[in-house]
Order: sequence, then C-alpha cells, then structure tokens
Amino acid sequence: MKLIVTGGAGFIGSAVVRLAVARGHEVVNLDALTYAANLANVAQVTNSPLYRFEQADIRDRAALDRIFTAHRPDAVMHLAAESHVDRSIDGPGTFVETNVTGTFNLLEAARAHWLREGKPEGFRFHHISTDEVFGTLGADGQFTEETPYAPNSPYSATKAASDHLVRAWHETYGLPVVLTNCSNNYGPFHFPEKLVPVVILNALHGKPIPVYGQGLNVRDWLYVEDHADALLTVLERGAVGRSYNIGGENEARNIDLVRTICALLDEMRPQGAPHDRLITYVADRPGHDLRYAIDPTRLREELGWRPSVTLEEGLRRTVDWYLRNEDWWRPLLDRQGVGQRLGTKVAEGAS
Repeated sequence: MKLIVTGGAGFIGSAVVRLAVARGHEVVNLDALTYAANLANVAQVTNSPLYRFEQADIRDRAALDRIFTAHRPDAVMHLAAESHVDRSIDGPGTFVETNVTGTFNLLEAARAHWLREGKPEGFRFHHISTDEVFGTLGADGQFTEETPYAPNSPYSATKAASDHLVRAWHETYGLPVVLTNCSNNYGPFHFPEKLVPVVILNALHGKPIPVYGQGLNVRDWLYVEDHADALLTVLERGAVGRSYNIGGENEARNIDLVRTICALLDEMRPQGAPHDRLITYVADRPGHDLRYAIDPTRLREELGWRPSVTLEEGLRRTVDWYLRNEDWWRPLLDRQGVGQRLGTKVAEGAS
C-alpha cells in the first residue's frame, strides 16, 4: 500500500511513518516543517526505497494536487495539525488556518485524486483526531464514539471542525473515510513543549517543573508506538465511515504522572535527586478540561486491538530514551516558545 502521511515529521506522524515503512508500506511523508517538526524523527527510514519526503503545507492546494498526481496514493493518513493547546490560546488564527482550512484542502485534493483514479474501492482517507473534541468529563464516565462534541479550547474546536468536515465529505461526496480520536500520547521524539518531555528535561536541568493548578486534571495516556499500531489497524481493517476511539487504558492525574517521572529519574539519573522537589504549582490554563477518558470497546471488539504498553513501562522507556538521546532534544530547546509559559494571552484581546 502507498500512503501519504501528513505531518510525518511530527511526533505521532513520525511514529506512523517508521512503523509503516517497517511493515513494507510505501510512504510519502508530507510535512511543512514548522516549529515542532523534525526530520531527525524519521532518520532511520530516510534511506529506505519505500520512503519519500515532500515539503508542503496543507494550506497550499496547488502543492497538494501536485503531490497526489505524482505519487497516486492508495490511502491518506492525515496527522498534520497545530496541536498545542497553550499556543492555540495565544494564536488561534493559525489553528483555524491549518486544522480547518488545511483539512478542507486535503479533503478536496484527495477527492479529486479518488475521482481521477475511478473511485477505487480500497482508497481510504484516515483522519486522526483527539479526544479533546468531546470536552471534559467529571469524576465518572468515558468518551464513546457517540459522545456529543463540546470542545473548550481553540485547538479542540478546530479539531472538532475538521472531524465534521471529514464526516461531511463522506456523507455528501462518498469519499471513503475512517476517523480516530485518541487520548494523550507520550513516548520517544515528543517535542519538548508537552507535559512529559517538559518534566523530564526540566528535572535534568534542575529547573522548576510546572504543574497547572493542583495537578488534579486526569488524562488517559497512550504510548505513541501503540497509537501508530492502532492507526494502521484502523486504516487496514476499519469500516468505511466509522470512527474509532483509541485509548491507552492508563488514566492518571497530572501530579501523579509527574511524580512517577521524577521517581524514575531518581533511579535512572540520581544526580539532583529527589527530583520531585522541583515541582512548582502554577496558575491553571484557561478552560483547562478536568478529565478525559476513552472507552475503547468498539476498537477492541470490532478490530481486536488494545494497547500493549502499560503507563509504568511506557514512562520508563520514555525517560530512558530522553536520557540516551540528548543530541536529539538539545537543539530543540532553542526553538520559538520552548521553555516559555504560553497560553496566557486570554485577557489581552485579539492577537
């Protein structure tokens, strides 16, 4: 199968690229190489005859048409997105342009290709989204595929909009789509602005580890390589027009996650221990959802998939990877916004 993977130089996208190539798929990595992208994430497949790279922005329809015509893919896996909630608070316009307009352009380019090819039955447009589109949960319950959408941040609102576009292109134009909504990912190659790498790298540098509010927000944590496996499973065997929730079955409060990482660092890099002395509570993020939790029943019962990595094992692997790969993360610390508190412009008016 020949795949176009958008955002394939990003965190989740690169995991998909690496796994797809390892399984014998031809992969065209389409990425604009914005601040969070890094071609080092796919270095292990760069020389494979199954791999191609196209630098293009999904907001550029002409570039998309050129790439579809040149490569004639059997499927699209759409992961390219602006994804950091704090950045969406400070600059929502970029999120609308990329996540909404970009998805529209990609859908139209894919539909034009599908029509040119004679509407091949096996073609798939796989849209990868987030559980954040469902809003927030209380102490009980889980998100299912039927949970009403109720996004609370500019990021989740733009992802919800893109989900609706994908569904509409299936219902209106017949484009063969599948859609997935995942829980929080973590693992190797995670750009150092998200919680897990921030905790690891701040601890290594003896810097305060920021925890929003009291750290009581709960997330379901999904190891990124498990997620890549689930995404390929849905692409290959998911029902057309169907959505699937992908969860790690690993709920944890943020503060407990942070303390677990600190304990692992105490064990694996004892210099500076105890690292939990660096935990610093900071003002909460505006509109911070209390709890996310995924009900993965549909994915398990229809496709037989469930995660293979526990949170404890995944965090151990992740900490070990960052300890052994300073040459990967060190240059990223100088990129725009890394190490700064973002998401604080809510009271400052339009940006």
